[in-house]
Amino acid sequence: MQNPFGNGNNDNNDNNDNDPRNLIPIPPNFATVVNKETGQIRIAKVGLSFTALFFQILVPVFRSDWYNFFCMLGVEVIVGMGLSMYLVQPLSITFYTGEYFLGVIWMLIYNMMYFKHLFKLGYAPADQRSKELLISARYLKDKSDNQK
Repeated sequence: MQNPFGNGNNDNNDNNDNDPRNLIPIPPNFATVVNKETGQIRIAKVGLSFTALFFQILVPVFRSDWYNFFCMLGVEVIVGMGLSMYLVQPLSITFYTGEYFLGVIWMLIYNMMYFKHLFKLGYAPADQRSKELLISARYLKDKSDNQK
């Protein structure tokens, strides 16, 4: 856990007291990314997204991630239409089973989709710990690997 006061017991206050990342503790499996142009900071979990398992298509709405919202909506509609072609009753167990499996898929890949889209928008890891976490989870490619 990071120091919630952010000063590292440095009472001289000579280290970025205005940095918003120093105001809250961040769990070890969360990464912080920042957009250098706009200064926006996003903090999100790296790994499985249990919120995507339970809330599925609402998670990108909560995060204002409209690109992934429309991607997930398209997949949900296509799968729903495909399942409805083989169902006798519209609300049968097959439909709920299909939705459950989609929830498991979103749980496995949503956080990766979210970070990869942020990287395309110009976000970069805010600190070394976040960068190492994203590289170890294979969300981000290490630049030093390409130079070898």
